[in-house]
Amino acid sequence: MTVEITRLPSGLTVATDPMPHLMSAALGVWVDCGARHEKPAEAGLSHMLEHMAFKGTAKRSAKDIATEIESVGGDINAYTSREQTAFHARVLKEDVPLALEMVGDILVNSIFDESELERERDVIIQEIGQTQDTPDDLIFDYLQTACFPDQPMGWPIFGSEQTVSGFKRPDLVAFMRKHYRAGAMTLIGSGAVEHARLVEAGHALSAALQQGPEREFEPARFEGGDIRGHDDLEQAHLSFAFPGVASAEPDAITAQVFATALGGGMSSRLFQEAREKRGLCYSIYAFSHSYRDTGIFGVYSGTAEDKAGEVAPLVAAEIEAMAVNATEEEAARARAQLKASLLMGLESPHQRCELIAGHLYAYGRVLGVDELIARVDAVDAGALKVFAARLMRTGNPAIAAVGPVKRLESRATFARRFGASVAPMSAN
Repeated sequence: MTVEITRLPSGLTVATDPMPHLMSAALGVWVDCGARHEKPAEAGLSHMLEHMAFKGTAKRSAKDIATEIESVGGDINAYTSREQTAFHARVLKEDVPLALEMVGDILVNSIFDESELERERDVIIQEIGQTQDTPDDLIFDYLQTACFPDQPMGWPIFGSEQTVSGFKRPDLVAFMRKHYRAGAMTLIGSGAVEHARLVEAGHALSAALQQGPEREFEPARFEGGDIRGHDDLEQAHLSFAFPGVASAEPDAITAQVFATALGGGMSSRLFQEAREKRGLCYSIYAFSHSYRDTGIFGVYSGTAEDKAGEVAPLVAAEIEAMAVNATEEEAARARAQLKASLLMGLESPHQRCELIAGHLYAYGRVLGVDELIARVDAVDAGALKVFAARLMRTGNPAIAAVGPVKRLESRATFARRFGASVAPMSAN
């Protein structure tokens, strides 16, 4: 990667990563504003704004936006996360100017028509309903809330039917003016892009934006909790989480390597023990999610009702075993998987844009590939043992479960496996 970065006087950052051999480009604007920036009555407003940005501008109708980009074979889309909202496009080389102009248009000229808002409100409420009907999606909303109760980091990104039903046009306008500031935005392009062209587009975008830096957000507090939905399902969906590692902390890479070794592939400990040896489940894996000031380390499993009681002790036992006997062989295997995923991802211009956005948000700079590989290579068996021991001293894990989960052990029992001397209170 050869990333060129320019910070404009407005505060907007422009970053490009040319791939001259390509005939296409990925580009977009990443806004440092997501679900964690919302107040209680605003829960889901970031996501609603993302939707409404495509419902018409001062110069384009919703149909015009779709037709114009697809007429050149491109696509334009967006997503909302807990910390960022991205508006991105993929086009052929000769259509980069069009894509830049369209992304800028939806960011600064969206009209938020009231009739469109009413229709989109119904769409998002259906989206919320779909999540409620999809247990392997719903469980992660539950888990986030169990980890971070009564705070923005724990609210569902979509919001709730109650909050979404209350949004009005002035709410969108006010939220955008407050958070969509030049200093909280990064314009990124990769593939067949020219830095000077994106800088020019950045200046044009800056002229229409509120000035100033990213707005402050409420610090996250991992508290742990227990949320269980006893739905009439065939399978029990179980998840367990522990305080993780913030994005810029040195151990963020260690957490990823550890997640891979513990439950990141068919050779991982959890897969081999839970599925191959015991036949406890079809799906089991570990994951590490990092945010600016906090993180989650977790395990998910889908299992049968009569097996649900065996999963929690197994998860605890395998983490404890890693603290004692993690091997250099499995550390090397996990490192290889992580490096392959990173390097394969760099073949995609969009993935390069995502990596740049993530690094600038977390570190304020873009880590080079050699530096990233060196960080991964530094994680040996000793580091895995230390990280596992850290988890075993957590004391306040979170549990979320959906389906026939009555055989799943209590959070108090599970917490004692991780060093809790007094049973924490449950939030059901």
